[in-house]
Order: sequence, then structure tokens, then C-alpha cells
Amino acid sequence: MITKPTDRQTYEGEIATYWFEDGILVSISKSPQRTVENIKSNVKLVKEITNNKPVPLLIYLSNSPVPDKETRKYSTEQLPVIYSAMAMVSKPGLAKFIMNILFALKKPPIPIKSFTDDKEAKKWLMAYL
Repeated sequence: MITKPTDRQTYEGEIATYWFEDGILVSISKSPQRTVENIKSNVKLVKEITNNKPVPLLIYLSNSPVPDKETRKYSTEQLPVIYSAMAMVSKPGLAKFIMNILFALKKPPIPIKSFTDDKEAKKWLMAYL
């Protein structure tokens, strides 16, 4: 898996670590249970990092407990506020599982695609810069 870089500024949040790479926001997901509260503080952190401008996100997923319905609804509503597109990199199956949980009933509010290869993910995100 990925480790955070030492050659640029990184930002630590409760649920993820962030940094920029070629105009793309990169994130390593952490494992705590997602709640409306920690998603709210994460949205605030991302807005500070990106100057309130939605950016493409490359996220390295980790296993974390399934959030409750209210948290899932809130995260889905916040996606287009902070991201223009999202590429999820994970072990086979994990991203698909998360997609099914979050977007079982309606399509995602932004372009979202899952990958097992981060080079492919970055290439796909370049179209959203």
C-alpha cells in the first residue's frame, strides 16, 4: 500500500491523511467508524486544503466499519461540495462494497470509479483537472 510523502506538505484528519500530487488531492483513508461529526470536520479540513474548490480525489481505501444511514446520507451530500471526481484504490472488492453501500439506490453525485492500480486511477482523474 501507499505511505505518505515526506517531500511535500501533508494534512492529518481523523479519518484520512491528505496531500497534493499533480493537482490531484491524494488521501490515505484511516479506519475509525465514520460519523456525521467526523465527516463534518473532514469536509472542513478538505475545504481548507483546497480553498473551497472541488478537486479530483485519489483515495487509498482502508477497511473501516460501515457507517450508519445518516452518516452515509451526509457524506453523499458533501461529495460534490469538496470533490469533482473520486478514484478509489483498494484491494479487489473493497471499493465495490463501499460503492454498493453508499450508492445502492441512486447514482453517485460525482464521477466515481474504483481501481486496483493507482497509475490507472491517476490517469482517469487527469480528465477532471
